[in-house]
Amino acid sequence: MKFVAFERAKQGTGASRRLRISGKTPGIVYGGDTQPQLIEIDHNALWHALKKEAFHATVLEMEMDGSVSKVLLRDVQYHPFRQLVQHIDFQRVDAKTRMTMKVPLHFKGEEESDAVKLEQNLVNHVTTELEVNCLPAELPEFIEVDLSGLKKNGTVTLKDIKLPRGVKWVSHGKVNPVLASAVAPAAEEVEAPAEGAAAADAAAPAGKGGKAAPAAKTPAAKTAKK
Repeated sequence: MKFVAFERAKQGTGASRRLRISGKTPGIVYGGDTQPQLIEIDHNALWHALKKEAFHATVLEMEMDGSVSKVLLRDVQYHPFRQLVQHIDFQRVDAKTRMTMKVPLHFKGEEESDAVKLEQNLVNHVTTELEVNCLPAELPEFIEVDLSGLKKNGTVTLKDIKLPRGVKWVSHGKVNPVLASAVAPAAEEVEAPAEGAAAADAAAPAGKGGKAAPAAKTPAAKTAKK
């Protein structure tokens, strides 16, 4: 995925504020053998690019002054309540150096699984992304997880899928994380409808001797007695 950036001459809070007012987003590119480079990007183009999954999880091509560099998105700072990107950070990529990156998981096949089709289980996507280590050319845009073999109350773990060639999982001490699980739907509580007479008798307070208290006389009944 490619985007266009321009060299930014001025830095500081005031210069960044003026850039945002003019429809640009200040940023920085660091890493590699060169010094960090200040850049600016058209805000509208950047806003739409950030909505795409690939912009967050793949090696990007940054075009600037007629040359193209390989970079990774490393950090985005958004305004607290406005639709505004305040600052963005990129890291240069060395084709021969392994890198660590979080890659999204794409789940498929759960509707065809026995857990869903036969047992009406609900499928929870427990893990939505994996942190991996690989060379830039081997970085996948996403990792596919096939759930078609999921059984009743079963799970799919990392060992159940095959990672792309050259890609290693960064475990952080975890042995075999669960990626997705099937669980039975919660039983619905069914309340039996109360029958009018029986419910009224049950609700009426008992009188002396365990007998139900007589119903109160209405004004019309008293008048008739007279």
